[in-house]
Amino acid sequence: MSKHIALGVDIGGSGIKAAPVNLKTGAFTEDRYRVATPQPATPDAVGSAVAKVVSKFSPSKKTPIGITFPGVVQHGVVKFAPNMDQSWIGVNIDDVMRDYIGRFVHTLNDADAAGYGEFLYGAAHGRDGVVFLATLGTGIGSAVIVDGEVVPNTELGHLIIDGRDAEEYAAESARERHDLDWDEWSGHLQKYFSEVERLIWPDLIIVGGGVSKAHENFLPKLALRSPIVPAELLNGAGIVGAAAGAAHFRDREQLKEKAEAKKAKAAAKREAKKNSN
Repeated sequence: MSKHIALGVDIGGSGIKAAPVNLKTGAFTEDRYRVATPQPATPDAVGSAVAKVVSKFSPSKKTPIGITFPGVVQHGVVKFAPNMDQSWIGVNIDDVMRDYIGRFVHTLNDADAAGYGEFLYGAAHGRDGVVFLATLGTGIGSAVIVDGEVVPNTELGHLIIDGRDAEEYAAESARERHDLDWDEWSGHLQKYFSEVERLIWPDLIIVGGGVSKAHENFLPKLALRSPIVPAELLNGAGIVGAAAGAAHFRDREQLKEKAEAKKAKAAAKREAKKNSN
């Protein structure tokens, strides 16, 4: 794979998908490969499945590998994973994946990855300021990107509105579960996104999830301060964002290493000059 390619892996509750991504365009360079998420979805079982989808593409040692996870990942450690086996809690997912894949990977929350993908290549391409993405599905995933940097693990799908978790009445599953028509559901979304606007004042709101394909049925009904638009990358957003996130993390770490090496060299030079006097 060329230096402009990274591999993205998207771990979901039902499937694990991967594809190499052209970092210049955000497009897949090969067809996506998918395997079923093992049940129970324990660290060892998922690690083995991820290794299988990665090996499908034979990435070079220099190819960044990014992985999404459906839960809170803080400094590589899983803190919350509602749709995965609870044996994940407290486990360093980066270490698990390194053991199975045989190399370093960068892991991030699935909604964060989708938001980053939309910022770089999709609905928020070229936008500065605060971008908020909500994925409306079984629950509500959220991502906040500020001037191109992801604020990790925001979990704003769990805002309490009218005494209830927003997911309970504003997620796509709630529309189906309560048999709401588009007007009724739009009223719930209005309350949710108005609360988001009150808290973080986004410059742009993006709506993702499968229901975003039917955006004309509900987005025009919302009266918000911020522009609100449908996501563009759809089901590929997680893979694309994971790949780009891994490349960004690699580049940032390399810059830090160069800065530290330069600092050490300067210190050594000062010490040598001091000893020569």
